[in-house]
Amino acid sequence: MLLKKIYVYDSTLRDGAQAQGISFTVEDKLKIVEKLDALGVNYIEAGNPGSNPKDLEFFERIKKIEFKNSKVIAFGSTRRVGIAVEEDANVNSLLKAGTEAIAIFGKSWDFHVKDVLKTTLDENLKMIYDTICFFKGKNKEVVYDAELFFEGYKSDPVYAMKTVEAAYNAGADSICLCETTGGTLPNEIFEITSRVVEKFDIPIGIHSHNDSGMAVANSIMAVQAGACQVQGTINGWGERCGNANLCTLIPNLQIKMGYDCVPEGNVDMITSIARYISEIANVMVDERAPYIGKNAFAHKAGMHSDAISKNPRTYEHIDPELVGNKRIFLMSEVAGRSAVLSTIQQVDPNITKDSPETRLILERLKELEHEGYQYEGAESSFELVIRKVLGKYTPFFELREFKVIVNEPSIEGVNSSAMIKVNVDGQDEITAAEGDGPVNALDRAVRKALERFYPQIGEMKLTDYKVRVLDSNSATAAKVRVLVESTDGKEVWTTIGVSTDIIDASWKALVDSIEHKLIKGGNM
Repeated sequence: MLLKKIYVYDSTLRDGAQAQGISFTVEDKLKIVEKLDALGVNYIEAGNPGSNPKDLEFFERIKKIEFKNSKVIAFGSTRRVGIAVEEDANVNSLLKAGTEAIAIFGKSWDFHVKDVLKTTLDENLKMIYDTICFFKGKNKEVVYDAELFFEGYKSDPVYAMKTVEAAYNAGADSICLCETTGGTLPNEIFEITSRVVEKFDIPIGIHSHNDSGMAVANSIMAVQAGACQVQGTINGWGERCGNANLCTLIPNLQIKMGYDCVPEGNVDMITSIARYISEIANVMVDERAPYIGKNAFAHKAGMHSDAISKNPRTYEHIDPELVGNKRIFLMSEVAGRSAVLSTIQQVDPNITKDSPETRLILERLKELEHEGYQYEGAESSFELVIRKVLGKYTPFFELREFKVIVNEPSIEGVNSSAMIKVNVDGQDEITAAEGDGPVNALDRAVRKALERFYPQIGEMKLTDYKVRVLDSNSATAAKVRVLVESTDGKEVWTTIGVSTDIIDASWKALVDSIEHKLIKGGNM
């Protein structure tokens, strides 16, 4: 039985979109709201219709969508200084958005009122009151965001409380205390939030920024002080250092503390949703992120891996499946037999910890790592190593030769061409392709050559390419390690290649990637 309800208010499409490097199209936003509704968040703050035509188009299109769990919120400010609320263009654009709920932000810090708005403290109170009264008169649910509340409270607690009182008296449905600069510490959050909760009989929320690394902690302290609404973003995106990360906050509140945040059973969607939204934003997932990161339940040290294989409670704070993640054992020279065994048994379930094959694979692993390979981020290549040691590997094709030519300057983004000759079951195939760089040209050429024999290769594409110089002291003769990430739309896998020649290293990683796809496709 979960404890009291905590209303989850997502601001990914508004505050999250203010992060550097993030920009959503209207189509992007429509896809994201669908996932957020499926997760079960209560509110989706979708943008400011008064700020740009894109948000106006979004709010027009969103009217045709039926939501199961979420209310979409249009976000905007109080009326401007000296302007009647009915005549304010921003206020009217919020009304035009047609959402059931509206979020209005106003100033709580006397310093901002006088130095930014350039108005009096009384006029600011009237701006808050007038704007909320206007929307309540239109039968809108109003969430009032008390911007810079904690900063304002520490400057002038009496005035900060008056701003909340103005929103309360105007009929706001809930009041969110915004920790806008991210500089307040958890003990302060708890103390100040407690005073607001005690004084006002209204649902109180918390909106934290992460400038001190405290956004999630501050949100939790506010909940413990009586707040029942938490605002944040998927992956913690937002201005400067970001906002409270809902992918961390929701599991902490629901799994660890027993609060009712999203419908039971939905928390296990959070990893896939975080990754889906990252793909849409074209932003890499932080693999060290709690709960949803690839490394959140990754084990490398031999002692840790051995203990985990016996009982996951030894080094895991929760079952990764509770958040839709999975446990992985990182393959490296410090990995113990138990860690390696789990991967070996995916190829041959009959191999045991004490089998001679396990020792041979460990020895081969150490040899390859000495050469510069590192399989903790390239499990697919390591599976191929296991197959080769166990005699369960048959190559799908044989390379006869390839040639790569680089031409500068590039013409319309194409500066390289590759010609390749491969042999499949005694048949030679020669093809050529152009690309944006030699690796891109080689990738296109080899897949073009093999698609005649293996059509399923057409489903896969490269999604990431990383190069690391292993010995910078050797200058241009140094070994390089290439990691290639690939996907077929269903699975994502990573492969590796090492060589003193960057093209050769890339080729090795490409071949492993293709062979992984073909093996998983049932061709071996």
